Amino acid sequence: MEVEAACSGGAGESRWSQVGSSLPVRNVQALAASGPDELTADAIERYIQPDIDAHAVLAYHSNQVPVIDLGKLLNAETMEAEAAKLRFACEEWGFFQVVNHRVPDEVIANIKHNIHKFFELPLYVKNAYAQRPGDLQGYGQAFILSDDQKLDWADMFGIFTQPSQARDMSYWPSQPGTFRLGRIIKSTKYFIVYLHPTLTK
Repeated sequence: MEVEAACSGGAGESRWSQVGSSLPVRNVQALAASGPDELTADAIERYIQPDIDAHAVLAYHSNQVPVIDLGKLLNAETMEAEAAKLRFACEEWGFFQVVNHRVPDEVIANIKHNIHKFFELPLYVKNAYAQRPGDLQGYGQAFILSDDQKLDWADMFGIFTQPSQARDMSYWPSQPGTFRLGRIIKSTKYFIVYLHPTLTK
């Protein structure tokens, strides 16, 4: 997902365009914890995906999550082949594993810990960071465009860390206390700065 720079305003003021929008939907965590009076067939109907064809998953790909080597993306001799793998992963899978990213294991563990702690917070605390109309950042679900759209059985929390102009700190939780220490920002800067030019080739 790429954030495009919008035109600058007066006095050096600049803004960043929204990459999409999403309608508000009920929190899945709260729905799952609700009683039988609320967890009805009608309530969960939007989460059932009857049009998914189980046979559409290719058996020879199903256990081979694409692995992208960031070192190869930064090497002139291997960049083209690795960029082709990255393009395939984005177009056909929608996700991939990154290796040789130079982010220390300790930082990754701390990020995971903070995210887990955030999702364990009471709903009213998490809702303080809910997505706002016209934005994809925040707590909620992304790309919900209609009231009859099928939903994922999951809640998400999205924030932009880079570029700094796209970072909206009002979405960054004050709990847990270590979330805003800047380690996410510093750790993702290397990856985003070098990945973006590769994707645009």
